[in-house]
Amino acid sequence: MNRTIFFITKNLRTRPYLKIIPYLLAFFIQIFLFLPVCPQLLQASPGKGEAIGDYRPEETVQASRETIVQTYTAVGTVKPRSETRIEAQIQARIEKVHFQAGDRVKKGDILITLDDRQALSRLDGAKASLGTAVAARQQAIQAVAGAQAAHSEARLNYDRIKSYFESNAATKQELEMAESTYTQASASLTRAKDALKGAESGIRQATEFVEETRIGLGFSKIPAPSSGEVIRRMVEPGDMAMPGKPLIFLRTESGFRIEAHVREGLIHKVVPGMELSAEITSINATCPAHVEEIIPYADPDTRTFLVKALLPDLEGLYPGMYGKLLIPDTSRDVVLLPMGAVIHMGQLEMVMVNTDKGWQLRYIKTGKQSGDMVEVLSGLSGGETVGTGYRE
Repeated sequence: MNRTIFFITKNLRTRPYLKIIPYLLAFFIQIFLFLPVCPQLLQASPGKGEAIGDYRPEETVQASRETIVQTYTAVGTVKPRSETRIEAQIQARIEKVHFQAGDRVKKGDILITLDDRQALSRLDGAKASLGTAVAARQQAIQAVAGAQAAHSEARLNYDRIKSYFESNAATKQELEMAESTYTQASASLTRAKDALKGAESGIRQATEFVEETRIGLGFSKIPAPSSGEVIRRMVEPGDMAMPGKPLIFLRTESGFRIEAHVREGLIHKVVPGMELSAEITSINATCPAHVEEIIPYADPDTRTFLVKALLPDLEGLYPGMYGKLLIPDTSRDVVLLPMGAVIHMGQLEMVMVNTDKGWQLRYIKTGKQSGDMVEVLSGLSGGETVGTGYRE
């Protein structure tokens, strides 16, 4: 045996045409392996019109000619249809985060608690300022009452001295002194009334400040704006929260959609409301996708448009998964045949075709597969009856 192998190896080096021998051996092995299943196939030569008289198929199928639509695959990402970004309204240190990523929450559940000591201190200060403003208004009211009494007394005295002066019972100097006292009392009353208005304005400002600090204290507890699922937790206890900094991302109860980038040459074939197909490879799912939104702006770097399409509820679907959106491109006529009807011998592909002369073995060439059907590129024109299997 070793001498035989040495002889073949030596001859392969000196005679290159002998390299075809292994392929011939493989071909004959395939034939003899297939012979017990359908020995009648060896009685005919494919493509020469020779019939296999006693061939009986288990069943027959039809080669159909159909028009298929070729699609363009737009790469995309699965995202929540509605994603809420939770932020703080005030700057404070985070005391506690009540939920983890993947937890479900209800509307009103407290997601994060912030340190409220500073807010409480501000509220106490605001209440103290309000108390001071109330006291100042009370003093202003008393001052107005005193100024009003002094003004009334000065007015009566001025009127009396004026009547005396007109009857020559008082001097001009006494009249001028009474008039000066009355003028001063009027000015004091005006000042007291202005002070009262200022005190009342101070109370309004202090009240608004108390309300503002009370609202700020309420911001120390961050609730869920709606029911949903926590998809990302961005902070930990001890971190600083501030306006504009995301803390938690919440997916509401509104499903998922795929966001894909479609090249500008095909965007005119996509319109809102149309139904496309989407493939989620990680969960081996193909599903319909309804176009919800098309961003009317092309990315100048990729020359693509962003298309958002709604997905149905699928088990195992999560945000961030890889997906493909299939965009109809061109159509063409093809011949389709069930894959089970194709006979493989090595790299050769053949089918049993029912003709006027009986069953004949014919060479074919196949192309793309789609489910359990295969595209026939040559050998069949459509409409032929093809046999599968062998019935003894």
